Amino acid sequence: MITEEQVYAALRECYDPEIPVNIVDLGLIYEVKVQEDHVDVVMTLTVRACPAHTYIREQVRTRITAIPGVRTVMVQVVWDPPWDPSRITRAARQQLGII
Repeated sequence: MITEEQVYAALRECYDPEIPVNIVDLGLIYEVKVQEDHVDVVMTLTVRACPAHTYIREQVRTRITAIPGVRTVMVQVVWDPPWDPSRITRAARQQLGII
C-alpha cells in the first residue's frame, strides 16, 4: 500500500533548479491523494512564468512513479491560491537566510 508519507518523501527530493530548497518546504505542494496505485498531486510554482515549469513537473512525476506500487501519477499545476513566501517552512527560511 502506498502512503502519503512515501509520496511526500519523494517530493522532498524535487527541487526548483534555481532555489536550493525542496518543493515541499517551499510550500509548492497543495494536496496529495493516494488511491490504490494512483497518486494525484496538486501543486503550484513560485511564479507563472517559471522557466523550469516542465522540468519540475516531470521531476515530480518521475520521483513518485519510482515508489514501488505506483502505476499512474497525475500532476496538476494550479495558480489559485497563488503561492507567496509565507508558505515556506521555517527550516527552509533558515536555509535561505531569510529568517
